[in-house]
Amino acid sequence: AYGQKEGVFKMATAYVLYNPLAGSGRYTSAVERLKAKLNEQIVLWNVTQQPVDERLFSRLKPEDTIVLCGGDGTLNCFANSVQDLCISHEILYYPCGSGNDFARDLGKENSEEPFSVKQWICDLPKVKVNGNTYRFLNGVGYGIDGYCCQMGDVLRAIPGKKVNYTGIAIKGLLFHYKPTTAKVTVDGVTTTHDHVWLAPTMHGRFYGGGMYPTPGQERSKGDGKLSVMVYRSRSKLVALIVFPSLFKGEHVKHKKQVKIYSGSEITVEFDRPAPLQVDGETILNVTSYTAYAAPVKAEQPATV
Repeated sequence: AYGQKEGVFKMATAYVLYNPLAGSGRYTSAVERLKAKLNEQIVLWNVTQQPVDERLFSRLKPEDTIVLCGGDGTLNCFANSVQDLCISHEILYYPCGSGNDFARDLGKENSEEPFSVKQWICDLPKVKVNGNTYRFLNGVGYGIDGYCCQMGDVLRAIPGKKVNYTGIAIKGLLFHYKPTTAKVTVDGVTTTHDHVWLAPTMHGRFYGGGMYPTPGQERSKGDGKLSVMVYRSRSKLVALIVFPSLFKGEHVKHKKQVKIYSGSEITVEFDRPAPLQVDGETILNVTSYTAYAAPVKAEQPATV
């Protein structure tokens, strides 16, 4: 579907799927950079206005290529739009989001060239929350991470307002967010934890703009397992002191505050509603979620 000559990608038609909100509006410069790299006709496809469905796929010729230009939310939108379809066309990704955790997980955070993500789009894990089911590439955040995404959404709606997630998290830990009691069930075994600040379930290694909650979890294993981390502390000060170590994976040394479990089906229940995020997309008023790992040997999906 594409070749490379003198550093330039050559395609028949490149359908560039983008989100104008990605990276706080940085998509414009990213699209311009893409135009310099894609040597053939370009069709821009705004995923917030043009659904990713048969209206797109019916236009594609066998030699055409799909290029996803955005962040983790754009990838999540695409994955949930195509669901279990295994697309025959090449799928490239050009990261220009705020967090870029998927690209970071693949060692492509600062990639200057679009790279193939086709192998990672099919057979994704799923999460059921508030009666709906979503696919996810990175992780499901529940607790203060969901609160940070909620506040980030509020701030982004204010013209010219910059979003600092680290600042939101610190203020949340100290003043605004209240920890919960969490019941965590992994493959039928239940444990209960008090004063829980975070309870994310991960498919990849990173989320939240570089947080590294479950260092042993790798999407490339294909072992049909997810990992959930429980981060708890009665003391706000201790929670705040340990929190930065999440960005290096060193939080696992704090056995009293951190527990990690691995399994194929993970349910987390809080004793009060809290915000949740799926690959950075916020869902409010959540009391529980259940995440299901992708099967080790999934059935062959349909092709479009």
